[in-house]
Amino acid sequence: MSTQLFDLSGKVALVTGATHGLGMAMAAGLGKAGATIVINGHSSQEKLDNALKAYRDQGITAHGYLFNVTDEAQINDAVAKIESEVGAIDILVNNAGIIRRVPMLEMPLDEWEAVIKTDLTGVFMMSKAVVSRMVERGNGGKVINICSMMSELGRNSVGAYAAAKGGLKMLTRNMATEWAKYNVQVNGIGPGYFATSQTEPIRVDGHPMNDFIISRTPAGKWGDPDDLQGATIFLASKASDFVTGQVVYVDGGILATIGKPSNEA
Repeated sequence: MSTQLFDLSGKVALVTGATHGLGMAMAAGLGKAGATIVINGHSSQEKLDNALKAYRDQGITAHGYLFNVTDEAQINDAVAKIESEVGAIDILVNNAGIIRRVPMLEMPLDEWEAVIKTDLTGVFMMSKAVVSRMVERGNGGKVINICSMMSELGRNSVGAYAAAKGGLKMLTRNMATEWAKYNVQVNGIGPGYFATSQTEPIRVDGHPMNDFIISRTPAGKWGDPDDLQGATIFLASKASDFVTGQVVYVDGGILATIGKPSNEA
């Protein structure tokens, strides 16, 4: 089979929240497959510039724009500017998200709404802005929504996040249903537990959470952020032209098993 199916040369990929962490790893994978990368940030120009330097140091063509994925006016302005300055967006990866770890009985309404607006409503607004232009051009496109294991499971203290990510799984399916006729494929990726700067404090031997995750994951380890690149490239490429409405869980097997894996009864 030719690797041309996975070649993204000439494509423009917008990846939200790709100034660090898993978003950066996925965007880098798309760039290595030939796509021109556009990333967004909203906290500071300095952080955006540092991320762009990191991409360019890898030989990846990258552009950055500051805008908030919870502000529809900013989204529409940014998408128009990107398409004018960089080119038509062929691939959208909705990665930007937040989490608030608060028990639901203690969670203030404003924090609940902030998570839902960023992790679910923001995806709707971003996708609407980008896909409407894909439809006008008539060339199709790809949307990849970054879901979560919490799209399938509950966990203490992440009620708003789980509600948003569960909703995102169903939003992905409905987008796929409505937009298939325009040759726009919409799929999701559900990451498991990954070794990032955010998880570094608990990834030490003897830490209860570290021991739990390793014992609970059939692969017996944390994921490397680069492990997400294969699924991202596949869902962004011609190789997935007849795949839509699916969520690919890149989790080392956690969702495949009940209880602890391996040789335990």
